[in-house]
This record gives sequence, structure tokens and C-alpha cells, in this order.
Amino acid sequence: MISKRAGEIMIPLENYPHIPYWFTLRQAVAELEKSELTHKDRTSLPRALLVFDEKYQLLGIVRRRDIFRGLEPKFLRTMAAPKRGQLFDVAIDPDLVDLSTGKVAKAMQEQAEQQVSEVMQPIVATVHFEDHLAKVIYKMVSHEMTMLPVLKDSNVVGVVRSVDVFHEIANILL
Repeated sequence: MISKRAGEIMIPLENYPHIPYWFTLRQAVAELEKSELTHKDRTSLPRALLVFDEKYQLLGIVRRRDIFRGLEPKFLRTMAAPKRGQLFDVAIDPDLVDLSTGKVAKAMQEQAEQQVSEVMQPIVATVHFEDHLAKVIYKMVSHEMTMLPVLKDSNVVGVVRSVDVFHEIANILL
């Protein structure tokens, strides 16, 4: 079996959620919440959004965990790590922190107005549309990434996700 190329397993850009860098964290959350990916008869939820500038140049990726980090109230950031951990230790008290009301909720609402560009991750690796699966795997492993932008003629044309790469490996092995 001949391994596939990045362009054959990618999700085309027009089918993958993406936003401009000036979107707020609240808008990014809304985009992730309404997005659903159907690729090769499999449906999943995106874990990240691509972030572009005004000229439609890819600037970065904002993942769910980046949004969580961005929503962390500022007053928690200055606390010592053990103290911060105790605030969210539900093993001690499951009612310890209610994220829907109170000081934490108010602070998260305020943090949600910052731009995604403040928490996004820069692009550290890409693959070319014609790159073989082995190169895609190498880049994902060496850069510890679960998604890579796919370029063709220096433009982003899609993304390859680790779940889709894994599916291709399963097809080869099983």
C-alpha cells in the first residue's frame, strides 16, 4: 500500500474553523461551540481554531487549553501554585468553586474580552500538500503537535490532524 500525502488526508481550509486575530476569547469559544467537523464520514469537534491576519496570512492556532489559560482570572495568576491548586481541588470540596457565579465568574467574563492573539500559539511547523504521511508524522512528533497547517503554493489550504493520521496508520496496520 502506498502511503498517502498530506493533501489527501487534510481537511480543506474552507471546512475547518478559522477566525481573525482580533476576535475575542468569547467569540473564539462561540466559534468552537458551533463547529463540527465531518471528514471522511467521521464527525468530531475541533480542538483548535486557525487564526489569520487581515491579508489572510496564518498567524497561529488557538487551542481549547489556550482559551482556558486566557480565561484564568488575573487575581489567580499572582497566587502561589499550591494555593491556586487548592482553589480548584474538587477532591477536597466539590462545591469549592462555582464557575458560573461569584468572583471567578466575573473575572472570567472580563478575561473573555481579550483578543485571541494574546493567547494563540505561533505556527512552528507546516507540511506541504505533497508531503508523504511519514513526513507528516515526523513533524507532528518532533514538534509535539496534533495539527499541522498544509501549504500549497505558500498558501494554507487545509490542516492535517493527528486523528486522521492515526486513522491512516490503522488502515496500513490492520
